[in-house]
Amino acid sequence: MSNLSYPLPENEDERLEALASYDILDTMPENDFEELTHLASEICQTSVALISLVDDKRQWFKSILGHDAKETPREYAFCSHTILNKNDIMIVPDARKDERFLANPLVTGNPNIVFYAGVPLVNEDGFALGSLCVLDTMPKNLNARQLKSLRILAKQVITQMELRRKLARLEKSNQNLLETNSFIQKFASTAAHDIKNPLSGMLLTSQALQMRLGKESDDKSKRLLDLNITSTKKLLTLVDEMLAYSSAPSSLLTNQNCLDLNTLLKNVVSLIDVPYGVKINLPQVDHTLTCSSVALEQIFINLLTNAIRYNDKEGGVINIQFREDSDFYNFKVTDNGMGIAEKNLDKIFYKELTLNVIDRFNQKGTGVGLYTVKSLVEKLQGSIKVESQIGSGSTFIFSIKKNAGVEEDDELL
Repeated sequence: MSNLSYPLPENEDERLEALASYDILDTMPENDFEELTHLASEICQTSVALISLVDDKRQWFKSILGHDAKETPREYAFCSHTILNKNDIMIVPDARKDERFLANPLVTGNPNIVFYAGVPLVNEDGFALGSLCVLDTMPKNLNARQLKSLRILAKQVITQMELRRKLARLEKSNQNLLETNSFIQKFASTAAHDIKNPLSGMLLTSQALQMRLGKESDDKSKRLLDLNITSTKKLLTLVDEMLAYSSAPSSLLTNQNCLDLNTLLKNVVSLIDVPYGVKINLPQVDHTLTCSSVALEQIFINLLTNAIRYNDKEGGVINIQFREDSDFYNFKVTDNGMGIAEKNLDKIFYKELTLNVIDRFNQKGTGVGLYTVKSLVEKLQGSIKVESQIGSGSTFIFSIKKNAGVEEDDELL
């Protein structure tokens, strides 16, 4: 057992935590680091060059040139001393004459270190993780140009480590996103199937009842039955669109169709619960659009549902306006409801953010609806904003690009 000791930095726990965040210890050699050690050896004219990372018990070599060691105990590590001074190179011209190292097994035995020069590898948070160092078996010194070059190479080592960490985090985020999107697609598909089955049963039952009643039923019963059948068919169409989208998300942008805006809006209104006393005014003039009807329906379902839920007036009014220019379809949805505080206008589109406001049905929102609206609008290469005043209502203003999504977008979710 070695009697050698080594000093510890004051922030050792935080330093070790920072080192662990790079997930680099015990990884395979990488060419970018190998090239930097080769350059260090060539510039400083030494037989050994290495990139050393110091953990709690050892120094581990991410790259080493001129020796075959993979690691050494921390008490043998010259770098244990190097990381104490983050601001400068540590130079040992002759370790045999230095009290700190003269009994070190790496000096008295293989690889017989005599000369050492190491630059601390200091990350962007100020932690010295290890060093880029050069070694030789004879006394030596470095000139000013060599010292400057060694410092530059050390910065490049840290740059490579930062890039490596950021790439790993990005890959992990992408993997999490892919897994989440896959789950969402499967959930949407399963939910749509689960909804479709009882809806189909309702439609068949209603049609059978319609045939049985025939001419015997009164006009009011017939109207109610016809309304039930019509609504069920609309819901089945919507579910089919959900199924198509869950199996092929690109269809949101690529499936463009020519549609009549007021017809689409009337269909949306028929799908939502509009309480007595709430009036929805559609554009006075008919307009023909070419865009994704699925996306536009979802946008209006969410906006109109919110406008109804958060309207505290006896006579609720919602106005929908439309204007088109050379590049965009432009919409306004204005209500006379509760309104939104100015400090919250930038927050309401955040995912799962709620303002703890109770709606007219004594319920709180989930924070998903407006996030969905914003996501859909942006996928349609448009933008959305809101203007509002507490007590007076809100106006949601959004645009979607004409022919948005003609070119397929591979990253829709």
